[in-house]
Amino acid sequence: MSGTKIIDILDSTLRDGAQGEGISFSIQDKIHIVEALDELGVKYVEAGNPGSNPKDMEFFQQVKKLNLKKARLCAFGSTRRKGMQCIEDTNLQSLLAADTEDVVFFGKSWDFQVTDIIRTTLEENLEMIRDTAEFLKKNGRNVIYDAEHFFTAYVKNKEYAMKTLQAAIDGGASVLTLCETKGGCVLDECREITKDVVKTFGDKAVIGIHTHNDSGLAVANTLMAVDSGARHVQGCLLGIGERTGNANLSTIIPNLQLKMGYECIPSENLKIITPTVKKIAEISNLHLDSGLPYVGANAFAHKAGMHIDAVLKNPYAYEHIEPESVGNERVFLMSEVAGRSMIIEKIKKFDSSIEKDDPVVAEIMQKVKQLEFEGYQFEGADGSFELLVRKTIGKYQPFFKLHYYQVNSVNPRPEEGVCACAQVKVEVDEQIEVTGGEGMGPVNALDIAFRKALERFYPSVQSFRLTDYKVRVLDGKSATASRVRVLIESSDGNESWTTVGVSCDLVEASWLALVDSFEYKLIKDVEKKFKKII
Repeated sequence: MSGTKIIDILDSTLRDGAQGEGISFSIQDKIHIVEALDELGVKYVEAGNPGSNPKDMEFFQQVKKLNLKKARLCAFGSTRRKGMQCIEDTNLQSLLAADTEDVVFFGKSWDFQVTDIIRTTLEENLEMIRDTAEFLKKNGRNVIYDAEHFFTAYVKNKEYAMKTLQAAIDGGASVLTLCETKGGCVLDECREITKDVVKTFGDKAVIGIHTHNDSGLAVANTLMAVDSGARHVQGCLLGIGERTGNANLSTIIPNLQLKMGYECIPSENLKIITPTVKKIAEISNLHLDSGLPYVGANAFAHKAGMHIDAVLKNPYAYEHIEPESVGNERVFLMSEVAGRSMIIEKIKKFDSSIEKDDPVVAEIMQKVKQLEFEGYQFEGADGSFELLVRKTIGKYQPFFKLHYYQVNSVNPRPEEGVCACAQVKVEVDEQIEVTGGEGMGPVNALDIAFRKALERFYPSVQSFRLTDYKVRVLDGKSATASRVRVLIESSDGNESWTTVGVSCDLVEASWLALVDSFEYKLIKDVEKKFKKII
């Protein structure tokens, strides 16, 4: 589009993101993430360091088979080693072997890092940067240079830090990325330093920004850098990475695109950023923070009755953008403070004729207040609340009848991973099924046994799994006699829902939440099949 300010996005989930605690991607995981990022429309995907391990090199070979529409894969590595020619450096040879059109390499900007960490001379470090860029350029690669520790380097020794950038340009780098490696830079510092670099080198190369979140400022610093002239932005779509993580692209992209007038991805693709984030979180086996801006489950959630009433009249009252513009949705959290407007909004999906003074509204409100008095909490249990509404207004049908369940501890353990056994007896259409299950604990054993009992009648129960399990003691003063609240989050890969159970018995509370989860899933499957509310 003519006149549009373009920002080139480089996603580093597969490289810098993989350095986060508990993150380990298989080759197939990486391929799925590349496909998702390509569908979203990011320009660059930093796909890993082929010189660091055989798995990354194998991935680069397999990913060539993909027919990518937008994304350009980048191999990542370092400068040549000190005292060595580029042609002799196995790391650089692996970068070429990865056979990517674009290569990212990093070098030292901070004189302290040069003299005390890699222990070479300041002049040789400049030669290492220059030689590496030149070597990659002569071998047909587009060169992106990451200036490690640049902001610290600039403050400590500006003259030398700027010389390292000049060395990269002399070697043929087309992008200079200023890396805020330690994550300690504050906003004014980031802005002024970026301005100076853009003024000095902006006519010779694209200036980029790469920030970390150690001070909680990764997103803000990135926006400051862009406002100062940076046109290449690096980060991770989930904000994962070393220590406290990288700059979160799921926050940066909407801010730049919706608030600051830049184009980071095709405008029509912004509507899929939330499902893309959820997909990558699922692949990464990560729980997605519900409070994330733009893409979190609570990004457009409303709880207070006054807020809900206002949003129903005009969403602009409490929403800074339309949730649909980023592929998210508006959520009304159910609680004793939500009010009639919230109840009516939930009911209208079943019966659009319901009004505020309908007796069923008061009935549901009374049930909610009573259950919350007993310890239930519906603001984080959308599945259980919908079942409550369905049962009250007559839009509910049971899928099974429970005869009994029982759980026993197993000691000594017969085998690794087994410490509890469960037995469940259910009835479906006058047919009885009795099954057992072994698990790591009583809830796990119950889940396994229950699935076995139902899968004969409803095969789809195997398509979802429990993704989170939370227990809250409601009255600590009662010690072991305390009531507990159990929240279970489930997902079938496309949708997620949460259910709740409360009891003085932990297993019973878990069972109540578990049954709601299964019932909710079965109802949704039937409604999808017949394309209507049942």
